[in-house]
Amino acid sequence: MAALAWLLIPLSAAVGAAIWGGWAARSRTTEDIAELDGYARFRDAMDRARSRG
Repeated sequence: MAALAWLLIPLSAAVGAAIWGGWAARSRTTEDIAELDGYARFRDAMDRARSRG
């Protein structure tokens, strides 16, 4: 029975690593799109400021 307990430790670590790896590799496109839109607005504002001055 003790051997079974020692086998469950690496098995549970592998399952935890697989869950964490899946979570870390998830797609984050919604955050990127909002950030890119903000950058585009910043660029437009800088172009307008440059054309005025």
